[in-house]
Amino acid sequence: MISTDEFLAYCDTALDAYADLCRDLGDDLVNERVEGVDGSNSAFALVTHVVGVMARWGRTVNRGIVVPRDRAAEFTATGTVEEALALIEAGRATLHEDVAAASPDAPPANPAGGKDRDDPGLQTQGAVLLHVYEELAQHLGQLEVTRDVLRARRGR
Repeated sequence: MISTDEFLAYCDTALDAYADLCRDLGDDLVNERVEGVDGSNSAFALVTHVVGVMARWGRTVNRGIVVPRDRAAEFTATGTVEEALALIEAGRATLHEDVAAASPDAPPANPAGGKDRDDPGLQTQGAVLLHVYEELAQHLGQLEVTRDVLRARRGR
């Protein structure tokens, strides 16, 4: 099993990449979506979403500390690169606290509801944290493709 520090190193690498991609896009593209692609998300929206994901799963599910969340609004959020970077850093700090407080083999304090309730991969706090990293990695790939398409269309 990996250590807390090793787990956080993977998460921090992903969060650093989100920050780099937002800087690379700049304020002129950080809120742009890929035209003609249904469900496309902007970099700012993806940052807002993954910060919501980290809080929901690391804090609300694992620790029982309810963090209000409007998931739908995450995908329409807009802002500047500096605001995105601030969200990333605040999310990183909270994730570090939540990981330090986790008991990997223990059940979550506030198990997920709905279709997630019986997911065998979400029955321990360690599995929930792995799900957090899964979301970070998945949306990072989405953001990389978004950046590439936006830059190509702008000739950058």
